[in-house]
Amino acid sequence: MTLKPHRFNEQELRAALAEANLPTLLMVMFQLSGERKWLEEPFRPQRTRGIADNDAGGFSTEVQETIRSAAFDILTEWSNGAPMAHPTPDASMLVEMITICMGEEVPEEFGPMFAEDMRAMAEGGRPRKVVEGAGELSVAIIGAGVSGIAAAVEMRASGITPVIFEKNPDVGGTWYENRYPGCGVDTPSHVYSFSFQQRRWSTFFGKRDEVFAYMQDVAKDTGVRDLVRFDTEVVAATFDEAAQRWRLEVRTADGRTEQHEFHVLVTAVGQLNRPAVPAIPGAETFAGTQFHSAQWPEGFDVSGLRLGVIGAGASAMQIVPAVADSVAHLSVFQRSPQWVAPSDNYADPVSDSVNWLLDHVPNYQLWYRLRLFWLINDRLYPSLRVDPEWAHPERSINAINDGHRRALTRYIESELADRPDLLEKSLPSYPPFGKRMLLDNGWYKALKKPDVELITDGVASITPEGVVTGTGETVDLDVIVYATGFEAKKMLYPLDIRGRGGVSIRERWGDDDARAYFGITTPDFPNMFIMYGPNINLGHGGSYMFAGECQARYITQLCTELARRHGGTVEVRQNVHDDYNAQIDAEHAQMIWSHRGMDTWYRNAAGRVVTNSPWRVVDYWAMTNVVDFDEFDFEAPVDANPALSTH
Repeated sequence: MTLKPHRFNEQELRAALAEANLPTLLMVMFQLSGERKWLEEPFRPQRTRGIADNDAGGFSTEVQETIRSAAFDILTEWSNGAPMAHPTPDASMLVEMITICMGEEVPEEFGPMFAEDMRAMAEGGRPRKVVEGAGELSVAIIGAGVSGIAAAVEMRASGITPVIFEKNPDVGGTWYENRYPGCGVDTPSHVYSFSFQQRRWSTFFGKRDEVFAYMQDVAKDTGVRDLVRFDTEVVAATFDEAAQRWRLEVRTADGRTEQHEFHVLVTAVGQLNRPAVPAIPGAETFAGTQFHSAQWPEGFDVSGLRLGVIGAGASAMQIVPAVADSVAHLSVFQRSPQWVAPSDNYADPVSDSVNWLLDHVPNYQLWYRLRLFWLINDRLYPSLRVDPEWAHPERSINAINDGHRRALTRYIESELADRPDLLEKSLPSYPPFGKRMLLDNGWYKALKKPDVELITDGVASITPEGVVTGTGETVDLDVIVYATGFEAKKMLYPLDIRGRGGVSIRERWGDDDARAYFGITTPDFPNMFIMYGPNINLGHGGSYMFAGECQARYITQLCTELARRHGGTVEVRQNVHDDYNAQIDAEHAQMIWSHRGMDTWYRNAAGRVVTNSPWRVVDYWAMTNVVDFDEFDFEAPVDANPALSTH
């Protein structure tokens, strides 16, 4: 929210400025004072490397002190009532400022997106208006996680009051379900937040309990929680063409089945909500305890036990360092190594001084978030496009990507210099970012502990005693955790959704070939919108919160247009849908995730990339910012009472 001038405690201000991120602070100083010298030498920060904070900006000690001293004076003047020189920089000025702030060129096309996000943060949301007749449109949302909350917030602001069906007893989706040790975000917390509601984060990368609490707070503060029917699972949805309604079958906590009707159906179940457990021979005979990482029993303690973790991806990389010191022995079964990037502040707390700056200094939080937004988003994109002339496709896809490989290799070698046995098992052969890039939160240090073993011989079977490896060795275990990911490609599973003519979504997509226009809507399923659907996952970095807001805005525009036309149906045109998906495939042919040097959950059995978006974040923002209604067929309502709903 926009801060009003207020008196600073001099001691608090000086203490906070001593810990300020200087590139961020310089942008605040320019906005407040209007003095362009703060955008010129010697006050231009050096380029930020990787995702480092770059707090000192590469400045000499003398220049740092000059900046802090001047910031104290400028902020004091503002607190005494001096007007802000540039309260709302336009898109062009924002691009100039972020280019200077980051020490690298940021293209002009990013300006409008940055301006919108900063306005939303400053004003507690994007400008919206209630659309006449929107309150008569009945909307069902399946899921009260990130997507469902984003959709409900956007719809309520436009006059629609949706009903949310949530299978769990609380909001949060994946953040409710996942509670394994070490669970948390691998995106900076100040970016993994909705634009309309920030939080005073305790760590730079939020852990599960705090992210879950944030989701609860957002749902309560926005009124979304009051719209949720908890412990109620949608099992089927069928479109009634004659009535132009979606008929939902839901199952309540006591096992009862209910029927409901709505004009619009929004699926907000996501890609990462159904655990994928491999079919390993003999698993049913295991005498100990076994479960998927997303189903970790609440309060289950592995201290003093022999633990086996099958998988070495994102979840395993959080679990292993969290339990390595407490288990009797830890066996990690790795199919293939991952590229892992350093993260200096992964576990660091956000100091009181930094939080003070975020809370009290005007626009500091906006610029702090915008810097992170650029660091973890489209900045990386060029390195993920295949250079057809590149001479070493077996190890990388272009010169920049090869540079990433060298830097990441040096990092892994430095971490495992004293363990050549682990180094041999830990260096990937495929290009960096071919799979999800992971952050080192103590992974390599954990692997070097005396009671931790990294096993790369494969898993052949499971016996009552434990796991049998590909070489025939039996590893005795008390607990097996499957850190084996989710049924991400089997989208909307296990929902039975049927559109026009009774066609099911499974018949249309199969088990692993989902397609949708903008990942949101597909022909023959009128008035149905998908969130976190096909080709939406951000493989090159970024926050799904932002993508979720883009989808929510797009879907709400279609819903309000439907309301303006007094009901009926809206359906994407077949040629529009098909042309878009042809573009998706053509773009992916030039992206790293189509590289044949590795297996990845991003691709289906035919090699098509199903989960990931090939677009930059700014591209998707532009695509979904304003709906082109000419791309849709609108069908007039069959009756004069569009308010029919039995919810």
